[in-house]
Order: sequence, then C-alpha cells, then structure tokens
Amino acid sequence: MRILFAGSPGIAVPALESVFDLSGSAEGFELAGLLTNPDSPKGRSGTAEPTETGAAAERLSTLAITKGKPPLPILKPEKLDAQAREQAAALKPELLVSFAYGKIFGPKFLALFPLGGINIHPSLLPQYRGPTPIPAAIKNGDHETGISIQRLALEMDSGDILLQERMSLNGRETAASLSGRMAEKAAELLLLALQGLAAGTLRPSPQNHADASYCSLIKKEDGIIDWTRSAAEIDAGIRAFDPWPLSWTMHGDQQLIILKAAPLDGAGIEGSAVPGRVLGIDKEKGILIQTGNGVLAVTELQYRTKKPLEWRAFINGARNFLSSRLG
Repeated sequence: MRILFAGSPGIAVPALESVFDLSGSAEGFELAGLLTNPDSPKGRSGTAEPTETGAAAERLSTLAITKGKPPLPILKPEKLDAQAREQAAALKPELLVSFAYGKIFGPKFLALFPLGGINIHPSLLPQYRGPTPIPAAIKNGDHETGISIQRLALEMDSGDILLQERMSLNGRETAASLSGRMAEKAAELLLLALQGLAAGTLRPSPQNHADASYCSLIKKEDGIIDWTRSAAEIDAGIRAFDPWPLSWTMHGDQQLIILKAAPLDGAGIEGSAVPGRVLGIDKEKGILIQTGNGVLAVTELQYRTKKPLEWRAFINGARNFLSSRLG
C-alpha cells in the first residue's frame, strides 16, 4: 500500500514518522512521498523555510539515503491544480493520509488514489469540524476531547469515522501542550487504522450530521483580552491562544501579553473595582486583576518588545503598574 502523506504543522510530524517507520514492513506499506505547503518566510531575516512536516521529511529523506533507499519525494505545490495532480500521480500512490495539511482536496485530486483517503482530525467528530478544534475545546472549557480518523469526503470533516479515541482534559491545557499529546496519540491511532484497512477489519461509522459543530480560523485580534468577561473565560482564552496569537491587552500605550494565569478561587469583585483594574499582588498566586466576574491571578507576562518575565520580576521593573487599569 503506497501512501502519500499530506501535512504541514508540527502536530503531523509523529504521524509522518510512524508511516516512514512502517515502510517496508511485512504488511506491505510504503511511504510514497509527502505533500506539504510551500516554504514561507520565517524570523527577522525573512528566509524561506519549510513547514515543520517538510523539515521532518527532509530528515527522513536523508535517513533513507543512508540506508541505501531512494530519497523521499516532497511536493510543495501552491495549489492542487493539474500540475500538482501530475506530480502526485507520478508517485503512484494508492492511499492519501492527511493531517492538518491546510488545503481542501477536490474530486480530481482524490480520484488519484485507488484506496481513497483518510484524515486525522483532533476532535470527537462531528464536534468541531474545521481548522482549529484544539483551541476550541480549550476555550469552551470542555472536559474531554479526542482524535478521529475518518474517510476523506468532499465536505469538510464529514466522512465516515474509522477510529475514534477519547482524551480527558484537566482544565489547565494550553493549545501547545494539548497539540503535543494529540500528535503522539494520532501517530498510534494512525498505525491501527492503516493495519485495519489492510486487513479489511475496519467498519466505517457514518457521522450524525445533525450534531455537527464547527470552529473557524483564529485571527490575531482574537487574542485581545476583554476584561468584562469572567476570570474563567479569560483564562481559557489565554490557554487556547498559546502559542498563537497569544492573549494581550494594553497598559497605557504598551502592549502587554499575558502568558500564564488562573482564576483566583473564591475571589469576587473587590469593592468598586472595574474590570481590568490591577488590584495588587498575592505572594503565592501572582498579580491580581479584576474581571467582569472574579479575579485573575497572573504569573507570567511580558511587554511586546521585552522578554517574558515571572510576575515578581515584572513588578520590580514595571512602573505605575499596580492600581492601573488594563485594556
């Protein structure tokens, strides 16, 4: 079974590596190549660099060469047009495996694969169809999430479920930490799915489309903190938007990024304090900020042009911060 793997961000790397490791096994799997987004400018220099999955594929390609195998083909088309279809067809793939690739597969592209395609989606489908299910689960305060492996369909994330596994949440995850857990679990589940497909033992289960919910792309301005919201909601947003776009507010004319915080248990409105008011400090909890409902205790923060600081170090260098109003 020749597999074309499609993926771009780092969350897809362990799954790609698992397919690479499976190549040449007794089951007859072979990684035919990688489909990823084009290189893009990174850092202050603006030098074009590959996606995280593309960089991993380059390492795997070098490893293959050292083992006397051919290099791993890496496709980076701007669009999935006729030229891209021709490049993919030349690899003679049989199955498409997609995880956070970033582009929609049309009927002409899917027709290249005799065995069709499967997609890894980090949610309990039909919940959170769309591009940002991990931040959505955190921001909405869900107690569990999961990973679904589904058949690729023309309508986004609507295909039949092949495998699904639940994951409990403790309420302190960030998008970064949960993505790491998802990446490793997805790699394990993908191997089971591939082996089940090869053995013919998987029984697809249709989704209940009436229960579908959706998530959308996150924009930079989504990170602006609305201090009139509750401490729990603001905390969930801070964790959901870590590592991007991060949650921020204004202190005077300076942009202030809140990196780590938590609701202060049992704390309510302090007298006539307005949302966004810096109330003071708690030696164990951090900097206390009034919200629309409850108090937020901040433990790590930074001005946009400065480095991240633990709250004590920040207070030592921040003039006129205590008793100020943020936002």
